[in-house]
Amino acid sequence: MKRIISSTLTLAALILLPVASILAQHPYLLIGTYTNNGMSKGIHVYSFDSNTGKMKPVSQVKTTNPSYLAVAADQQHVYAVNENDGPGDVSSFKFDSTSGELSLIAEVPSGGEYPCYVSISKNGKFIAVANYGTGNAVVYPITADGDIDIPVQEVHHEGTGPNKARQEKAHAHAAVFSPDGNYLMINDLGIDKIMVYKFNSETGALSLGNPAFVPVKPGSGPRHLTFDASGNYAYLITELTGEVIVYNFANGWFHTVQSISTHPKNYKGAIGSADIHISPDGKFLYASNRGDANSLAIFKRNRHNGKLKLVGFQSTLGVMPRNFNFDPSGNFLLVANQASNNVVVFKVNKKKGLLTPTGDSITVGSPVCIQWIK
Repeated sequence: MKRIISSTLTLAALILLPVASILAQHPYLLIGTYTNNGMSKGIHVYSFDSNTGKMKPVSQVKTTNPSYLAVAADQQHVYAVNENDGPGDVSSFKFDSTSGELSLIAEVPSGGEYPCYVSISKNGKFIAVANYGTGNAVVYPITADGDIDIPVQEVHHEGTGPNKARQEKAHAHAAVFSPDGNYLMINDLGIDKIMVYKFNSETGALSLGNPAFVPVKPGSGPRHLTFDASGNYAYLITELTGEVIVYNFANGWFHTVQSISTHPKNYKGAIGSADIHISPDGKFLYASNRGDANSLAIFKRNRHNGKLKLVGFQSTLGVMPRNFNFDPSGNFLLVANQASNNVVVFKVNKKKGLLTPTGDSITVGSPVCIQWIK
């Protein structure tokens, strides 16, 4: 009897291995969009070939203005903010890896206006939502089946900045958990601060860190934040001044290491920097520029001290690049160009960090977020 069971398990392993290999080479690409221009109905799902960089449409799910997405560690649940006019929502979806289809589980109020960011705690028990319009952030418990429970914590920011057009009040723009799961950082574009909160991973409760915030240069507009794989370095992109600020990070403390522009020295056009990511191998950092630039700035990382050195710039071959992301293999980088309604594929030179257009792109209405299911 034991021999039969052993043989069965071995056979199952042989069958599963090729399937896993196929899935690794053909991850699912998820694209969040704005739906108010009538060209998109919600979240679009594509099959992506990590060998060739080509995409094939699989499915789409109808939901209003899913402008930012987060994929759970189990790869079976997806969360989206619904950045509606006025009060917004946050939604959860179940993902079927066989059909490539998303199905709605829950849609609940975001607790504020114009929610623009959602992230998942390290232990997978909570999501945090940043509401841009009302300058607040809300923490929700999530169940094992992906449902969104009653909020357990809400924090509000107050203040203004020197840019009267953009900083007339607080504008929470991102909610980012620290790699160790012990802190939640809320980047507030309106008050030029990274608010630092201690996070209780069992209850979802937030309490002000010590210090309670990181001051950022007045008028800079902190937007997105990312950490390197070690968790020792954090990188902040400022929307209004187009800079990357490098920090040494430890136990809720941020120590400034460097500030470097995401534009050429003599650049005179409008600035509107957006997103920031580190390559999967940790060697390079990329930042997207909207405004008049429509480019990606490329930096080489010194992994010993976190500092950046400019490598060059790459046109995004579109208008108003928002979010961008690497495919799971790290071979390709995809850019969502909101105003030109296209997602463009670039081949990554892993030695030099440079990007080469593959010639492949897809037309999607107002694409603004790119995520992956492996």
